[in-house]
Amino acid sequence: MSNPTALLDLDHLSAMTMGDVAVATEVLEIFKGQAATWGQMLDSSAPRTHWADAAHTLKGAALGIGARPLAEICGRAEALGRGDENVSEAAAAVMLNDVRGALAQTLEAVHAAAHTIGLKATFHAA
Repeated sequence: MSNPTALLDLDHLSAMTMGDVAVATEVLEIFKGQAATWGQMLDSSAPRTHWADAAHTLKGAALGIGARPLAEICGRAEALGRGDENVSEAAAAVMLNDVRGALAQTLEAVHAAAHTIGLKATFHAA
C-alpha cells in the first residue's frame, strides 16, 4: 500500500478522541506501545492461546484507532488460533507473518498520522 495513511481512518480516530489532537496523539502512542508488546507474542512456535490472545488484543487496539485492515487480519489470526486443533505450525507461521506485515504497515501509518496531527496542532496553536 503506497499510501500508509490509507491504513488508518483518521476521521474515526478524530471521532474517538472528540477532535482533541493531544488525546489523538496520546492514543497513537499507546497503540505503538501495545504493538511492541503484543507484536512480540506473534510467534507460531508459542502455544496457540498466546498468539491468539495477542492477535485479539491487537485487533481491539487497531479498531480503537481506525486501523480496520489490521483488525481484520488479526481477527483471522485469532480465529485460526482458537479454531481447529490441527493447525500446523507452518500455517500459523504464514498467518502470523501476514499479521506482522500488516502491523508494520500500520505502524508506518501511525507515525505519519502522528506527524500530521502534530502539524495540525502546531498550526491551530499559532
